[in-house]
Amino acid sequence: MKKVLFLPLFRMQSGHHQVAEALMDMFKKHTDGVILKKVDLLSYTNNSLEKMITTGYLKWIRYAPESYNLAYKNLFYVNSQKERSFKWYQHIFLKKMEQLIAEERPDLIVCTHGFPSYLLSQLKIKGKCSTPIINVYTDFFINNVWGSNGIDFHFLPSQELKEKLLSKNQISKHSMMVTGIPVHEEITKRARVFNNTDRPKVLISGGNSGLGGILNLAGELKKSTAFDYFVLCGNNKKLYDEINTWGLAHIKPLPYISSRIEMNKIYDEVDVIITKPGGVTISEALRKRLPIFVHSMLPGQEEINLQYLKDNKLVFEINPKSSFEKQMLTILKDHEKMDQWDKSIETYQKEMELENPEGMVEIMKMILNLKQADKPSYFTNQSKVIYS
Repeated sequence: MKKVLFLPLFRMQSGHHQVAEALMDMFKKHTDGVILKKVDLLSYTNNSLEKMITTGYLKWIRYAPESYNLAYKNLFYVNSQKERSFKWYQHIFLKKMEQLIAEERPDLIVCTHGFPSYLLSQLKIKGKCSTPIINVYTDFFINNVWGSNGIDFHFLPSQELKEKLLSKNQISKHSMMVTGIPVHEEITKRARVFNNTDRPKVLISGGNSGLGGILNLAGELKKSTAFDYFVLCGNNKKLYDEINTWGLAHIKPLPYISSRIEMNKIYDEVDVIITKPGGVTISEALRKRLPIFVHSMLPGQEEINLQYLKDNKLVFEINPKSSFEKQMLTILKDHEKMDQWDKSIETYQKEMELENPEGMVEIMKMILNLKQADKPSYFTNQSKVIYS
């Protein structure tokens, strides 16, 4: 029986896990007789170590965001000869990765985080790993941690990054496919245009932990006469309880939502989303063609994501020093800006060579040699990419 090993990082729910789960669920739906397993290498190495690193990371971005941002860009994003200098700890993790592969004996490995990809690339170079490896990127850029040598296939968020890998890393175009950041199939694609209703419904999302900063907007939210709000509080119970105490009909707090079907219904009900520039949430909103307003961001990854999204006119950034409601109303009523945004969405979606997770699963099945005969019908329009 074939086995596919998915490698995110950390135990906390994040885009790395959401992307892995989207592909795993699709695999389960369309394939029998394949073992699917998701492993966090840090927890596998040492549970206490994972907890320490997670706690330290969360405290760092909360209490010293500027220093984290500087460190992230200098160590993991800028071009540098030292970009892969992980000498002091890579030996430990390389040994653990070897051990994990020996124990699990996977037929295919899917990396949704750069660090496992880097380690596997090193093992491939050393001739210590022969398992096919796929990189699935979960941001709108690729940092310096991701492995490239020895990686067999790449699911990429944009044509821009495909061109960069072609020119910088000399990766074969036949081993890359622009898919966007994968989202779960239960978040259905829907062609829509903003209706400019009298009182639009706005979804405020801050990621799994809840956008605690929304309390800074409390005064304006409470007085709103222009919008109805749904606030995704995630696991932030304090935020949920606080908004409940307001007792306002136009503001509804929502607890952590694990059901993607329920989340899909919420997306279909709202007209606009305010969120942070995290890869998966943004990709879900793009799939739903929701106007996206970015009010805040985490340092490092999300700041770089935001730059890409602004450069491609896919989101609107809110100035925190001005009324965010007035800014949204001005933009939503500006037909020229909304037409430009709609064209930008069309351009972004036309870049996709394969957008549905079902197609990504088909590629994995071919790598696993589960598709021995003719080309799958799903790839009729993709044949020159996959087979040429």
